[in-house]
Amino acid sequence: MVAKGTQKSLIEIILSRSDIVLAFGVVGIIGVLIIPIPTALLDFALAFNITFSLIVLLTTLYVTRPLDLSVFPGMLLMVTLMRLSLNVASTRMILGQAYAGEVIGSFGNFVVQGNYVVGFIIFVILVIIQFVVITKGAGRISEVAARFTLDAMPGKQMAIDADLNAGIISEQEAKGRRSDIAREADFYGAMDGASKFVRGDAIAGILITLINIIGGFIIGIAINDMSVTDSMRTYSLLSIGDGLVTQIPALLVSTASGIIVTRAAATANMGTDLSEQLTKQPRALIVAAVVLFIFGMLPGMPTFTFMALSVAAGGIGYMTKEMRAKKELADREDEHRKAQEEQLPAERPEDLLKIDTLGLEIGYGLIPLVDPNQKGDLLDRISTIRKQLASELGIVIPPVRIRDNVALKPNEYIIKVKGIRIASFELMTDHVLAINPGYIEEPLEGFETKDPAFGLSATWILPTMREVAEARNFTVVEPSAVLTTHLTEVIRRSSAEILTRQDVKHLIDNLKEDYPALVESVVPESVSLGLLQKVLQGLLSERVPVRDLSTILETISDYIGATQEPDVLGEYVRMALKRQISELYRDREGKINVFTLDPVVEQKLAESVQNTKQGLMLAVDPSMAETLLKNMGHQTETMQNAGLTPVCLCSPNIRLALRRLAEAKFPDLAVVSYNEIRSEVEVVSIGTVRLSNDN
Repeated sequence: MVAKGTQKSLIEIILSRSDIVLAFGVVGIIGVLIIPIPTALLDFALAFNITFSLIVLLTTLYVTRPLDLSVFPGMLLMVTLMRLSLNVASTRMILGQAYAGEVIGSFGNFVVQGNYVVGFIIFVILVIIQFVVITKGAGRISEVAARFTLDAMPGKQMAIDADLNAGIISEQEAKGRRSDIAREADFYGAMDGASKFVRGDAIAGILITLINIIGGFIIGIAINDMSVTDSMRTYSLLSIGDGLVTQIPALLVSTASGIIVTRAAATANMGTDLSEQLTKQPRALIVAAVVLFIFGMLPGMPTFTFMALSVAAGGIGYMTKEMRAKKELADREDEHRKAQEEQLPAERPEDLLKIDTLGLEIGYGLIPLVDPNQKGDLLDRISTIRKQLASELGIVIPPVRIRDNVALKPNEYIIKVKGIRIASFELMTDHVLAINPGYIEEPLEGFETKDPAFGLSATWILPTMREVAEARNFTVVEPSAVLTTHLTEVIRRSSAEILTRQDVKHLIDNLKEDYPALVESVVPESVSLGLLQKVLQGLLSERVPVRDLSTILETISDYIGATQEPDVLGEYVRMALKRQISELYRDREGKINVFTLDPVVEQKLAESVQNTKQGLMLAVDPSMAETLLKNMGHQTETMQNAGLTPVCLCSPNIRLALRRLAEAKFPDLAVVSYNEIRSEVEVVSIGTVRLSNDN
């Protein structure tokens, strides 16, 4: 028991230090090229070469794909170098001692029965098989596979992105598949180069054997005083034995390289694939049995041999046919049982409770927009907007689950957030949408509608009218672009609702990789995930990006001792993010256009701010609220008509409460405090909101 435990621990130590073992092995191979080695060590090295080559060949029979043995190209180079070093060591012994150990002697005497002519012919045949057939074929397969793999990479990447967008696979699975594609291309490229080493090894084997024969013949006569016959016999048998003992492992490794590069389309190990695929057609085996029976009846043919093979082939074909019939019957029964089970109510009601964070339901007329075979680019567009929004908002946008819904109109679609219908629209797939920027009065000929994303006046026009519409400054977009733009705006407006506590945990984990001290000192001891989620949701609800998570977390940790109110902490964070907020609303000239509140209005609103269970709110009488919102609406409309982003500038103590009062009626209105704008940014006041009716 102790010895067994010791042996196991020793193996574990060797495996854990495999890099050191490999380094010593490489040094040993180089040493064999230079330093003479004992005969016993050469016998061991030659036996190890044969054993290792056999293990490599058998391993390739069990792999299901080339990447399961991705180390093969590098290993092929090392095995080739080891084989050549053994050739050098054996040549040194053959020419210097006229003896090269028991392994080479056995191959020279037993394998070729002491006949060096037969041995030389066998050696040449092995070299031809390896050089002309196996190595050349494996090299060509590697070359073509590398080229085709590189050509297919863009299509495979697009397929992965499409599956990811459709929610079929997760982000982790997508990363794994992309990594496999890159590794596969690298593997075939490396195999293409490594095959050249094997071909060179075959040529070197022929030359080394000829050098051994000629050099040994000369040395035997001139130095060792042998007769011509003895010299030729001794050195020929040793040289041919040396050639065979190195070419047989080389043939095994070459065969392994051919097998590994042809396993690209495999679904199981080679033995399983062979047995399954060769027995799929029992009729072929039965026909082969009949042909073998006819051969056995011909005069002069070995009747027993052909009859035995005929019976074996016929028996296997018959049994395979019976097995396939039983399997087909069992499959039909399984399908019938599954069909009956599908008609029954769901056994697990909790499965029905799962909802998708983002969903898109389309009518059957919009299916071509999704189908790449019909040149549909919707999946690619959705992939792009997910990346765009992730970069813009600083959160990971979940996959959009796309389903067809026969209850919808053919060209209608519905956008859902957490299973709830948020928006819908009906496209005209054979038209394009011309969107009026707001100042064009003369309409276009077509079907009038509203842009679903921003509510602008628009017209469905024929594609032939695109140039006319663009010349008149209309924005013309394709139906798929209308859908994706609408989806983008819905996601942007719903980003606060989309952000879950699990998403916050994921963001914190990513931040921890770059700022471990910050995260470990704050989360979750000082700042809980729930509190951080509420602060981030508050920022996202006003379209403030949360990409600078380190600043957000530092600011919260600075003020968490004074208050734990998410609203108040959110205001502190907004002040810390003044650079980002200022950049959001700057125009092309670098200015921020705003409308302000009259000091009297600000004073009254400041007196009305109350901290309720729902957060900071304005407790104003309805008439005052109506007048205030009406006048804010006038200013907002004025700025929008001028092509400006509507921004209301006010004091910090009323900002959040004013935003909550106005957000239902003016969702696109940004309410910003003085402390949230950088001092060097120029602010231009467009107007002032008062409580009088003539505003």
